[in-house]
Amino acid sequence: MNEKKSSSKIVIIVVISFIVLILVSFLIALNNVGLLKIDILKNVGTTKKAELTYTETNTKIKEGIYIIDVSDIVEEVMPSIVSITSKTLVSSGYYGPFYSSQERYTTGAGSGIIISKTDDELLILTNNHVVEDANELSVKFVNDKSVDATVKGTSERRDVAVIAIKMKDLDDATINAIKIATLGDSDELKVGNGIIAIGNALGYGQSVTTGVVSALNREVKIDNVTNKMIQIDAAINGGNSGGALLNNKGEVVGINSAKYSSSVTSSSASIEGMGFAIPITDVKELITALMNGEEDTTGGVIGIEGYMVSETQSETYNMPEGIYISKIIAGSGADKAGLEIGNIIIGIDNNDITKFSDLTDYLYTKKKGEKVVLKINYISGRQYKEKEVEVVLS
Repeated sequence: MNEKKSSSKIVIIVVISFIVLILVSFLIALNNVGLLKIDILKNVGTTKKAELTYTETNTKIKEGIYIIDVSDIVEEVMPSIVSITSKTLVSSGYYGPFYSSQERYTTGAGSGIIISKTDDELLILTNNHVVEDANELSVKFVNDKSVDATVKGTSERRDVAVIAIKMKDLDDATINAIKIATLGDSDELKVGNGIIAIGNALGYGQSVTTGVVSALNREVKIDNVTNKMIQIDAAINGGNSGGALLNNKGEVVGINSAKYSSSVTSSSASIEGMGFAIPITDVKELITALMNGEEDTTGGVIGIEGYMVSETQSETYNMPEGIYISKIIAGSGADKAGLEIGNIIIGIDNNDITKFSDLTDYLYTKKKGEKVVLKINYISGRQYKEKEVEVVLS
């Protein structure tokens, strides 16, 4: 009798277990097909797995899109920008059976900004290095018309030039198509301000790049002359030189002039996004003088070339820190004052020189014919000695 009861209990347990199994399987199936949203056996002998949280970008696609549209500014300013093509006659050496000198023209590309006009001339601002040594200059306007130009005035030290076109050479269509650029105040720029660069990149015609002001008063040395410039991350390439750097009002706040580039191998660090522009406010008086046919009277020249002796070089070679004179221009004030290659300039008019711009910035405040007193170190035997030398600026 007891055996029958035990057998009956076992059968009942098996049946109940089978029914429970079928019910659980049914509920899981419903959950998988989305008809039932429950967490089956959530806490039965299991640990919850770690999960990632994702932003629902598909429901917020309009947020986070910040496409900058500068087309209105560009449309307003583009008639003020020109492309400049230069032709320079150069000697290509001696060739042939008679070793005769061969001469040929090389062409260069640059940009310019229309800044003023008179009854007789249209005046265009550009870089000195765009027009330097050019035998011929041609300017192309926004309507693709090209006209010959001549140099009105230049400043090699500030890398600024003004070229002129005779108004009588412009047809009515071109006169109606072009505009005079509006100059802004570069002193108001702040790091992080948005900027626009327009220029004749690689000679392909006008193109537009955008970016921000990366740094201000950045000291840039080009051809042994140091100037303080605006550093930008907008793309600047060959042909952009002389083009406009604009603020968000479409005002010209700089003249695009240079960029840092790298010719190193691909395995080495490259240089990207380091362009430089001349602050327009720093050269506005110079531009006015050049437009009116006056000479560049900003600053005097000693007549030397050299480099800054760094702290490391000073310690390594046991020489004073200062500007090491590597070349003296014949007939210059430095030459007439008896300065020599190897002299190290450590001061000017009781002002210490700790970087190259200490000298150039001070000279900008002087004029041709003025006198300055240089404090120099010179070699005497096996050691440096100090003396003062009076130089007339040229």
